[in-house]
Amino acid sequence: MGKVYSAQNIAAYIIYELNDVKEFVNACAIQQILADVNTMWQHVFGHNAFSEQAHDLSTEGYVVREVAEAYKIHGTAHILSPAREWFLKYGEFQLVERPYAVPDYSAKEEIVMTKILTAYRLRAFNDINVAV
Repeated sequence: MGKVYSAQNIAAYIIYELNDVKEFVNACAIQQILADVNTMWQHVFGHNAFSEQAHDLSTEGYVVREVAEAYKIHGTAHILSPAREWFLKYGEFQLVERPYAVPDYSAKEEIVMTKILTAYRLRAFNDINVAV
């Protein structure tokens, strides 16, 4: 059984992984991949992947509103690093701004995420071939 994660943390994972293989990622791509993640999570694990409410990409224009709002400042530009959150360490009195953390996936969850990102990269490659 898979865990339920914050969509912001999953988006951070997506950004780091796609940047690691030099793949283009923007706010729209993140929403498309989040839709794929949620669909696959429901198929494999039987529940949503996110703790946030998921929406229909085709009708709402986004899957997770909080993620869409965090990345809308980038528009269609490439995203190099995840959005940032404010964090208060226990026992301290100063907020620290830091990037969203990457989820600690189980082995099965990691395989699912790898397949989703591979499918995204293949889709992007095929779109380029069609355009040429």
